[in-house]
Amino acid sequence: MNDAATKKHTALLNLLDALQTELDARDLWSTQPPAPSAFESQTPFFADTMNFSEWLQWVFVARFRAILDAGAPLPASCDVAPMAEEALKEMEQDVSEVIRLLKAFDDHF
Repeated sequence: MNDAATKKHTALLNLLDALQTELDARDLWSTQPPAPSAFESQTPFFADTMNFSEWLQWVFVARFRAILDAGAPLPASCDVAPMAEEALKEMEQDVSEVIRLLKAFDDHF
């Protein structure tokens, strides 16, 4: 990995760590995964089988960690912040930091 790729890799891992911390602080991080069948969804963001915060934890964060840990190629784009703004707008918790972190993550692509 060249220096630019290493810096991007480190920045993305740091953002995933911060996102996990923020989701946990807002009681949106779970120790129990959804049922295995929830992961078989063909719907964007698994909207028919998970709420958005579950998708963030069990799909988005998990998959990006796996990609980064494996040194696999990153997707050409990531645009999850607009969906987060829509999906989380009714939350009782203050999720502004979650959205800010997702925007920062998107900006790396």
